[in-house]
Amino acid sequence: MAIEVAIKKKIGNFCLDVAFSAGEEMFALLGASGCGKSMTLKCIAGIETPDEGKIILNGRTLFDSEKKINLIPQKRKVGYMFQDYALFPNMTVEKNIMAGMGRKPQKEIVEDYIRRFRLEGLEHHLPRQLSGGQKQRVALARMMASQPEILLLDEPLSALDSFLKWQVEEELQDLLSEIGKTVLFVSHSRDEVYHLCDRICVLDKGHIETVQEKKEFFANPVTRAAARISGCRNIVPAKRLSEHQLDVPDWGICFELEKEIPENTTYVGVRAHYIDVSTDLAEAKNSSVMQTDRLLEQQFESELVLKYSTETMSLRILMDKEKAEQFAQHEQLRITIPEHALLLLHA
Repeated sequence: MAIEVAIKKKIGNFCLDVAFSAGEEMFALLGASGCGKSMTLKCIAGIETPDEGKIILNGRTLFDSEKKINLIPQKRKVGYMFQDYALFPNMTVEKNIMAGMGRKPQKEIVEDYIRRFRLEGLEHHLPRQLSGGQKQRVALARMMASQPEILLLDEPLSALDSFLKWQVEEELQDLLSEIGKTVLFVSHSRDEVYHLCDRICVLDKGHIETVQEKKEFFANPVTRAAARISGCRNIVPAKRLSEHQLDVPDWGICFELEKEIPENTTYVGVRAHYIDVSTDLAEAKNSSVMQTDRLLEQQFESELVLKYSTETMSLRILMDKEKAEQFAQHEQLRITIPEHALLLLHA
């Protein structure tokens, strides 16, 4: 089972231009609000119509602008779960599930979905009587009752508070692993996609930045936008001087690297936990002396903010609170960035 998408759509000044494929996996569309994630799902579901391109699901053409094919949503066999689950407020759990099963739903099949999604005892409850996790299970049961070939989940956890989100996320992970279908999961949360998904497609301003395996994406994002979305706090311009030399003025470092530096490298990044800090100001490779700017306390750790000069961008370092407080008492600190921690990025 697989989906292939290659579409373009313009709305005002916004241009969506995406091309990707996904198999039987949890495939994330990750990006900031307004980058085109939900619009992509709506085009696949048939709620919106692309200006051009094609969408193929398991060999069936759902949309092809050249061949003038555009199946209506009811014929696409696509399950779409909205952010707010879109349950019918005046229908019971049982009737909500039946709504996805056509004109003559069979009672025993409805009962099977109620068992599969652990909704026993809630059959006659209305949506307002359900918890967030129960509503999600009802929405998933209704979606699966329509026998879709693919599931589209549009930020299904965004409306939940943090404590409930953890519980519902675990339930969702278990349910989706049992279903065994292609799932496109839209989110702006790095944590959600890391916990739930296999591959990650990063969208930025309507186009795809990168498609990578989950662990590879977080370890080695390849573009500036992807690194930012992956949670990297420190991204600055860089100039490639040679195959193994890289000048980074904002950090006051000219890096000497063992690995070869790609020719298109124009930025570097480093995660806030991977920077070595010392009160010893003696010269060292791939390091510089920075001024202590401020200390920002967080709940479980602290962020030490340093600057190479008043005109350069800040370098942010996360560490144990007690250690950060000790370092913050010094006006100057030497920072060293290990080669393995340096992200080589292009625009």
